[in-house]
Amino acid sequence: MSTHQHEIESGERFGFGENWARFLSGLNEEKINEAMRSLQEKLAVDTLQGKTFLDIGSGSGLFSLAAHRLGAKVRSFDFDPASVGCTRKLKEMFAADCTDWVVTEGSVLDEAFLQDLGCFDIVYSWGVLHHTGDMLRAWENAAARVAPQGTLFIAIYNDQGWVSRYWTAVKRLYNRCTISKPFLILAHAPYLLGVRWLVRTVSRRPLERGMSLWHDMIDWLGGYPFEVARPEGLLRFFRDRGFMLTEMTTCGGMGCNEFVFKRH
Repeated sequence: MSTHQHEIESGERFGFGENWARFLSGLNEEKINEAMRSLQEKLAVDTLQGKTFLDIGSGSGLFSLAAHRLGAKVRSFDFDPASVGCTRKLKEMFAADCTDWVVTEGSVLDEAFLQDLGCFDIVYSWGVLHHTGDMLRAWENAAARVAPQGTLFIAIYNDQGWVSRYWTAVKRLYNRCTISKPFLILAHAPYLLGVRWLVRTVSRRPLERGMSLWHDMIDWLGGYPFEVARPEGLLRFFRDRGFMLTEMTTCGGMGCNEFVFKRH
């Protein structure tokens, strides 16, 4: 039995890949285009032509596909075998003959694996590094893959104090007690779905990053291991390692803070 499977069966990890497989069944060009726009906006570029792009924790593969369509040479990996399968399926669907997009299984905590990959112009990891069980080491290892003058784009859960501790307990229960899942979904769906629907309705914008409301909710409820960070602590960490902040979007509450850094 693999380490990943053992952790899922023992309730120490959420099976993100199964959720991503369901998400792919509803993937369309609108969601792909929204993912592309998200990369263009946050990275302040129109194209990634001539750039190398590392997708750490590729999940469904949606943002690897977006980077590919923007012209990048892409390397995708994930610790979850089912997520790797999703990314490979997406590549087969939209870029079957592409040799500039490689998908592999691996962990951001595996230094030897990462060193073999080399360095990249853009290292992307949205909502992943806080699910590794060792977030600070994951930050360190991701930073080491950024080439000189390269870009690091990450998103990390916001530290809300006792609220974050509450969600940690919910996520732990969701994974360790199968019978609790439908009750936790019923208890939290009105809030989780309602707030996001309201934001979309008022702003008249599609859900960010091409996601769907339902899959985003399940991803949130199940996402374990779960760590959080305050923006000032994260900024200090990467500043001390030679990175300069170029873009930041804070959520102001529950969710992920987004950071784009440039390496000196």
